[in-house]
Amino acid sequence: MPNTENTILESWAEIRRADLAVAPVYHFALMQKGINLDFHLKQFYPGQEISFHYFDSFEKLVTICQRFPVNAILMAGKSEFVREIEMLQAIKGNVFLSIIPVILYHPEPSNNIVVAAFENGAEDFIYGEWLDKLVEVRIHRVIDRNRRDLSINPSTHLPGPAMIEYEIDRQIKMGSEFAVCYADLDNFKAYNDYYGYSYGDRVIKLTAKIIRDVVFDVCREGFVGHIAGDDFIFVIPRDIVEKVCTWVIKSFDAMIPYRYEHEDRERGYITTVSRRGELENYPILTISIAVMINDNGKFSHVGELSRMLADLKKATKQKAGSNFMIERRKKY
Repeated sequence: MPNTENTILESWAEIRRADLAVAPVYHFALMQKGINLDFHLKQFYPGQEISFHYFDSFEKLVTICQRFPVNAILMAGKSEFVREIEMLQAIKGNVFLSIIPVILYHPEPSNNIVVAAFENGAEDFIYGEWLDKLVEVRIHRVIDRNRRDLSINPSTHLPGPAMIEYEIDRQIKMGSEFAVCYADLDNFKAYNDYYGYSYGDRVIKLTAKIIRDVVFDVCREGFVGHIAGDDFIFVIPRDIVEKVCTWVIKSFDAMIPYRYEHEDRERGYITTVSRRGELENYPILTISIAVMINDNGKFSHVGELSRMLADLKKATKQKAGSNFMIERRKKY
C-alpha cells in the first residue's frame, strides 16, 4: 500500500498551521477553457483565503476532492459544452462527489445545453453578461444551500448521517460484500472538558484527516462519513479491513500525543472531573473501531446492521488502548 504513515506525518506541519488560520479557506475545483474564471472569483473573497484546484479529467477531480474539502466544482468555457455535461454526469453519478455543488458558466449556451445541465444535476448555470455582484451572490447561495440541505459536517466536511445511511443502503441493494467500520475516540469527553472545545475540535479534524487519508490511499472507492462528535463511519471492501484499520490506528497513535501539552504527554494522562463528579485520571486518547462485515447477503437493511454495530462498539471500547474488533457472530 502507499506509505500512508509518511503522507500523514509530512502533513503534520500543515495541520498545525491550519489551526492558526483566522479567515475561512474556500476550496474550488476548477475546469476552465477560454475564460479566466479564477480571476473573477478572487474578487469575491477579499481578506479570505481562497484556493483553486485545477482539473482536466474526472480522475484528477476525484483526487482533488479526496484531498481537499472542496466547496464547489466550477466548469467554464465557450465551447459546445458537451465535455462539461459528460463531466457533470460522472460527478453526479459518484456517491462521494455528488454531494459537492456544481456550477457551470457559459457566455452564450444553447437552450439544450442549459436544460441538459439542470437535468443532470447542476446546482446552477450562470450565463449571459457577467455581472460580478450577481454571480458572487449566486455562488455564495449555492454553497450555503448545499451546506444546509445536505448532511455535511461543517467541521470536517465529511458526509453526515443521511449520506452514510444512503451509502450503506446502496451497498446492501447492490449485493456487495463490504465492511462498515465505526470509529470512536476513547475518553474524548474528558479531553474536551480538560482542554476546551477548540482543542477538541482540532482532534476531531485530525481524526477525520487520518481516516480519510488512509481509506482513500488504500481504496479510492471507499466512503468516509462523520456521524457527529468523535464518531466516524467508513465503508470499504471486506478484504482490506485489517490493512485499513491497522494503519488508521498506527497513524492516530503516532500523532495524537502531540495534541497534549508537554507535561501531560510526558505524564501519560490528564486529571479532570468524571461524569460522576469525581477527579479521575484519563490516559492519552485512543481510537476504537468496530467492524461489521456484510457478506452473502447477511443484512437486508441498514437497521439490522446498525443495531449490531452499536453493540459491537460498546464491546470494542472496553478493551484497553487503540484497537479494532470484527463481528464474527451471526445476525441477530
